[in-house]
Amino acid sequence: MERAEVLKRVIGILTEAQDIRRAVESGLDTTGEGSANGHEGGHRDGPAATAGVATTLLNEMLPSISVPSDASPQQVAALVAQALGPALHTMVSGFSLAFTSLAIAHDNGRTDLSSIEVLQELALEIEAGTYDEGP
Repeated sequence: MERAEVLKRVIGILTEAQDIRRAVESGLDTTGEGSANGHEGGHRDGPAATAGVATTLLNEMLPSISVPSDASPQQVAALVAQALGPALHTMVSGFSLAFTSLAIAHDNGRTDLSSIEVLQELALEIEAGTYDEGP
């Protein structure tokens, strides 16, 4: 999976998490089964849906690892690190970039932008190729 695609998926996960948080804060049921306060027809993209998006990202990014049956624990650790390292680095970089973008907007006192708008701007920058290069 290309770096830009991973960054966009990270933004998608964060955006969905915000939607879920807003639904919970407004009293909507995020399970789709009605809520304790009597509201029916709640939001159907609850925490399980966000977990599903994150799981899908992990499943698509992380390679399968073959370990010889006679491998030592040190060899297993080395194989796992070698196989997972680049993918995990890209995912962590994506979450770090999103966090940094949100933190900069906050630190600069940007009350004219919501966090969703900051993430949307970041997605547009990624689509334009701004973050194609780098670790």
